[in-house]
Amino acid sequence: MQQHAFYFVEKQPPLAWVFLNRPEKKNAMGPAAWLEPIEIFSDLDNDPEIRVVIIAGKGACFSAGIDLQGMVPHLPELMEKNQSGATKWRFLPKIKQLQDGISAIERCRKPVIAAIHGHCLGAGLDMATACDIRICSADAQFCLKEAAVGFVADVGVLQRLPLIIGQGHAREMAFTAKTITAARAKEILLVSEVCPDLPSLITKALELAGEIADNSPLAVQASKDVLNYCVGKSVDDGLKYVASISANIIPSKDLLEAITAFAEKRKPQFTGT
Repeated sequence: MQQHAFYFVEKQPPLAWVFLNRPEKKNAMGPAAWLEPIEIFSDLDNDPEIRVVIIAGKGACFSAGIDLQGMVPHLPELMEKNQSGATKWRFLPKIKQLQDGISAIERCRKPVIAAIHGHCLGAGLDMATACDIRICSADAQFCLKEAAVGFVADVGVLQRLPLIIGQGHAREMAFTAKTITAARAKEILLVSEVCPDLPSLITKALELAGEIADNSPLAVQASKDVLNYCVGKSVDDGLKYVASISANIIPSKDLLEAITAFAEKRKPQFTGT
């Protein structure tokens, strides 16, 4: 178990839990929430015992969004009266730093499941869209909130959300800043499953993680790599890339184990080698 300023990480090989752990503030995301994922997901990426990661929120919800008050000391440029080019130039790399915190989830080679309950607003939705799979409880509520508070969402949701739910639904959420229910989120494919309550959500997340962990880690991670690469690429570019990936991981001990297990009519035991 690893206690960070904002996150609580618990490894239960072959899976790991990453909890947003500021329940007294509804997991509102201050500076640590953006900086810590880089180290956390690098560690999980490099841990051979971990095959799947589940992100969830402690307390009443997944996340109420960005902690604007908490972020002001980290982003003093926002409050400067003189909004000169030099001020903007100092501000630009700080936006990139926030982006990197969210992108660390997407870049992790291990599949990441978001198990969402209660509010998933603003920055919480940014984080959820960087995950590979999203499931939620029936009380979940989603909102791309930035337009309602006067700024453009700039850490990844506008790039990732249309790939998940399509341009029309993404633009409606971005322009109206309205809150949608779990049922609506399922309808537009933002989540793949809605569970009745939090206990059943945790059970479903564990079941899904187990199904992933049972497969060849090499094949699963290579699939995520190829899927990430192919975003925005032509089919031909994607085919060339996957051919290279495939040639680099085949043959593997996992493949030979799969063949042997099939012949012996048993479940394969993959090692990721």
